[in-house]
Amino acid sequence: MKLAILSCGPNSYSTRRLREAALQRGHQVKVLNTQKFAIDLQPGDPDLYFRQKRLSHYDAVLPRIGASITYFGTAVVRQFEQMDVFCANSSAGIANSRDKLRSLQILSRHHLGIPQTTFVRDKKDVLPAIHRVGGAPVVIKLLEGTQGIGVLLAETIESAESIIELLQSQKQNVLIQKFVAESRGRDIRAFVVGDQVVGAMRRVAQGQEFRNNVHRGGLTESVELDDAYKATAVRSAQILGLRVAGVDMLEGEDGPQIMEVNSSPGLEGIERCTQLDIAGSIMDYIAAQVDFPEIDLRQRLTVSRGYGVTEIHVPEGSEYVGRAISDTDLREKDINVLTLHRGTTVIPNPRATRQLEAGDRLLCFGKLELMRGLIPAKARRRRRQKVKDLPELPVAHEVSEEDATSGAS
Repeated sequence: MKLAILSCGPNSYSTRRLREAALQRGHQVKVLNTQKFAIDLQPGDPDLYFRQKRLSHYDAVLPRIGASITYFGTAVVRQFEQMDVFCANSSAGIANSRDKLRSLQILSRHHLGIPQTTFVRDKKDVLPAIHRVGGAPVVIKLLEGTQGIGVLLAETIESAESIIELLQSQKQNVLIQKFVAESRGRDIRAFVVGDQVVGAMRRVAQGQEFRNNVHRGGLTESVELDDAYKATAVRSAQILGLRVAGVDMLEGEDGPQIMEVNSSPGLEGIERCTQLDIAGSIMDYIAAQVDFPEIDLRQRLTVSRGYGVTEIHVPEGSEYVGRAISDTDLREKDINVLTLHRGTTVIPNPRATRQLEAGDRLLCFGKLELMRGLIPAKARRRRRQKVKDLPELPVAHEVSEEDATSGAS
């Protein structure tokens, strides 16, 4: 597999660990500074340039998009998507998670625990909003804060009104959120990869600080989550469109309460706390998703453990070409065709008698293991041999010192 890690911080712990894990598994990997791309748009041929040169082919991309470059970073990821390159996190998923209001709006449609939250603009609505979330104390959050920045605890209604008025006068959008007292100073970070929680830790604030971020001196301890917390973490990441995510949850009286879903979670705290190879789990997952050279499977969404909505490409020479959907083995494998894309034509719920053509794309629902089994054994062997024959790569970073100082991953 040839992998690109999009990161403005090649020397950060997370980027170094991801690169090391890829190399240990025999993959080709480069760390590419997200801000050094140019996006070329022309009919039928989406393209990317990196440092004024046309970008070579990559099998997969792992985005590590910093909050300060969200707009441009998601545009770069979106371009990779248009070029049919597998992206570990989608551009839409990154955008969803980066905005606290948007992510909570999306999650609120589902039966998942979230702290009662309100968003107001008019000064007259502030006091009623505070009362609706249960009164003081309340948590006040900036919509795009990270690492605990822009998160304030107002102990009284008067102080809450003053803080909100001050922030709004500075053109800042804020959320007013119920304070979950039983979880004061601690939360759970669950690290989701695909449809699994591969590691989890509890973060505990020190002293009078109620924010428990590791960057603010919070202590961590490894924790084994029960099924309710695991299911909440996986579902929230999937609903937002993320395959790799850090899900932060409060330990409420009624179960997990989702605080935030992070699309570029740091690895240092959780790997050192749990002693688990989280970076390796990410690499194994990405490799499994792109290891389909004959029939191209791109997982769009995992809706429950082991099942998902996936796009199947039918290439020239495939055994499916010229056969009706009912004559394939898809139904026997309990794989349902939801939509057929043929050129610019979209056919929802295609008839079983519809004949397949080379170049068709089938949006299907079914068990992921069975869909992975569609690739012929001969093709799998060729793929493994290709990986085995890759040349050994140097350990040094393939980026310049200029990249190291241009932003955070």
